[in-house]
Amino acid sequence: MKQEELINLICKKVVEKLNDLEAYKIPIGVSNRHVHLSREHYEILFGKNTVLTKKVDLKQPGQFAANEVVTIKGPKGEFKKVRILGPFRDKSQVEISVTDSFRLGVKPMIKESGQLEGTPGIEIIGPEGSVTLECGTIVALRHIHMTPEDARRMDVKDGDLVDVQLMGPRKALLSNVLVRVSDKYKLEMHLDMDEANSAFIKNNDIAILKK
Repeated sequence: MKQEELINLICKKVVEKLNDLEAYKIPIGVSNRHVHLSREHYEILFGKNTVLTKKVDLKQPGQFAANEVVTIKGPKGEFKKVRILGPFRDKSQVEISVTDSFRLGVKPMIKESGQLEGTPGIEIIGPEGSVTLECGTIVALRHIHMTPEDARRMDVKDGDLVDVQLMGPRKALLSNVLVRVSDKYKLEMHLDMDEANSAFIKNNDIAILKK
């Protein structure tokens, strides 16, 4: 093979590799501790007929961080000014990191959002009252939100567990990342603060789905 042909072949392979990486790139969103509330619990905490008010939109369509904050209290300690995320849900849920669980004194349980059976309880305190959840405190299973089009492009389906390469100065490979597919989603991978800090990751950094 002539030198010019070899150079052209190498360039072609490099371009193909870059195109493959582009197809599997996923922006990252880092989640700090937060609370999802039912309307019933919100009104106990903030008063009857009060309204949850938007501070800023989140990337997932229809989701937002509220102006309102609460205190979450466990057997050993508490965190003040924990942000509520809207809109309201059918069941209240508190999402923390493993590190948070040590301060609160609750057993960390890694769960998919909404899968609350058997999880620790916690007290949520607002300006007008408090609610004690019998269960509902989770360390969220790391996951990727994507549209059906994204899933087809990446050749995955809802419920798959995949490997993801984190880029950056502390490059890392994460396994058991849950794929969640819906036409209501926008492509984004969610990590908690422990996971992000361990790999020196921040919001809007890029991960690569491994195939």
